[in-house]
Amino acid sequence: MEFITSNIATFLALIATGVFTGILAGLLGVGGGIVIVPVLFFLFQSFGTSPESAMLIATATSLSTIVPTSVSSIRSHYQRGNVDLTLLKHWAVFILMGVLAGSWLVTRLEGSLFSTMFAVIAILSALNMLFRTGKSALYQQLPSKTAQRGIATSIGFFSSMVGIGGGTLSVPLLTLFNYPAHKAVGTAAAIGLIISLPGALTMLLLGITPADAPSGTYGLVNLIGFICIVPFTVLTAPLGALLAAKLDATILKKIFALVLLLTGLRMLAQLFS
Repeated sequence: MEFITSNIATFLALIATGVFTGILAGLLGVGGGIVIVPVLFFLFQSFGTSPESAMLIATATSLSTIVPTSVSSIRSHYQRGNVDLTLLKHWAVFILMGVLAGSWLVTRLEGSLFSTMFAVIAILSALNMLFRTGKSALYQQLPSKTAQRGIATSIGFFSSMVGIGGGTLSVPLLTLFNYPAHKAVGTAAAIGLIISLPGALTMLLLGITPADAPSGTYGLVNLIGFICIVPFTVLTAPLGALLAAKLDATILKKIFALVLLLTGLRMLAQLFS
């Protein structure tokens, strides 16, 4: 009880993060990691954690929260026939190779590198949402098997290093190759599990907890964050979906893209100030 009362501000802030993430996920169809990482990055700093440590812990904690939410998402998409098992069979091993390499690097390198990487990916994702929505594909079909292996490895590598589930990278990449949008989203949910489970475990078991880490951090995963975020993300995602039916999701997605763009720019400014 004393632990809870002494960390009540942390609990409330993390619960708010879960609520915010769930609503946005249901409302805009965006992956949780692209929301959770920057929120935790700034939140942990408000508790006295350095930017470098905050980024490492935000990355690992984000991946851990994606595990249970991706399982639920996969079930829903699979029932609708939107998970491409053939593609997954070909890509899974290469995604896993990228994840293991990326998540191992997170436990060994400075957090500022990953902050820069996340900021760049956030800015590119925001620009993609602002300017490529509804645009035609650049290619008519997926590239050669060799090129696909490179794409799969890169998705696993970069996603695990910045704490996102893969949808942020895989959906835009697949749709560039004239891949059906609904199937891209459903398959991305399965990719998210391939990325998040081994990535989170690697950072939990091999990560060295920074001296200035928030309470409840083991390895690089903040378990309090995991416990607070996951239930509220699951509970509020349907609310976001309900709001999406009543509001103009296209305009809201543009607003979110602008917020994401500003967040990425702010992270870069903090790093280079």
